[in-house]
Amino acid sequence: MKPLALALGIVTALSLAGCTTRPGPVEVTRFVAPDRVAQLGQGSIFVESAPGGEANGLELSTYKAAVADELRRLGYSESSRDGAAQVAQISLERYVVGSGGRRNPVSVGVGGSTGNYGSGVGVGIGINLGGGQKDRLGTELAVTIREKASGQSIWEGRADFQAPENSALARGTANAQTVASALFREFPGNNGETIEVEVTE
Repeated sequence: MKPLALALGIVTALSLAGCTTRPGPVEVTRFVAPDRVAQLGQGSIFVESAPGGEANGLELSTYKAAVADELRRLGYSESSRDGAAQVAQISLERYVVGSGGRRNPVSVGVGGSTGNYGSGVGVGIGINLGGGQKDRLGTELAVTIREKASGQSIWEGRADFQAPENSALARGTANAQTVASALFREFPGNNGETIEVEVTE
């Protein structure tokens, strides 16, 4: 199993064993190209959907906006794709965790593959709000930052977050801001490290 897939597998197991009545924490794993660290957090960048996803999907657009806010905070200037030195590719998975602890994704076409840096595990599903008991709603946000000229991935991060269905942080803008903020906490992070970011409502 590749590194990020293994890390997220462990993280998911820990999350499912946790308390279902409060949100979080957000489990974050980052991979950094050691020889490209100096390029991160500066210059122009364009935020887009990862290949294979809906470029203008309504749900994904909320997460793209939250990621763009974080990138600006870090020192990037948002640009058109033609004028950008780097590209941030976004993919999203939304899933339901029932009372039995099973993770149930359902597709609405909002994701995409993030390539093969770190893990390259494709994600691409959304949430089905119809039928069945739902204890927690989960979000997995993945971002890959690439050097536009070469297409080389220089940073990859994934954030996985579960919240009770009735939590204010379970969906919408609050959910997007929560996972994006955690993903870019102490950017760029340590290569291959998984951290927990506590969340309070």
